[in-house]
Amino acid sequence: MKQSDAKKRKKQAGFTLVEVMVTLVIIGLMATIVVVTVLPMMRKANSQKAAIDIANIGQAIEYYYLDTNHYPEKLEQLLGGSEAGEKARPDGYIKALPNDPWGNPYHYLYPGEHGVYDLWSYGADGEEGGEGDNADITSWKPEE
Repeated sequence: MKQSDAKKRKKQAGFTLVEVMVTLVIIGLMATIVVVTVLPMMRKANSQKAAIDIANIGQAIEYYYLDTNHYPEKLEQLLGGSEAGEKARPDGYIKALPNDPWGNPYHYLYPGEHGVYDLWSYGADGEEGGEGDNADITSWKPEE
């Protein structure tokens, strides 16, 4: 009797190929649902992060202006140090200059064409213009 019990256990150990395949199909379906749901949210989150970064950098620019009575020529002056000028805070107005969510630096123009200064990201494609994910994110209200 002991020998037949051991044979039964040996036969029943492990999973069949069908069980493994069904499990993989279920995992694949779940992953597809997650990707389809999360990717659009990630794209929107990237655009929102860029808008928030632009607002934060803009705030640092305004603080710089309040202390020095002029706007910075380049964004690096917001970091402080000798480049910032005598009246500027030595420790700076922003800890670090972030890149946009797509890994590109933010663009800054002083004097600006749309306001006192212009601050923008070209979006996911890194090129001027575009729609959707590729749309520019700006410190000014876009023309319609």
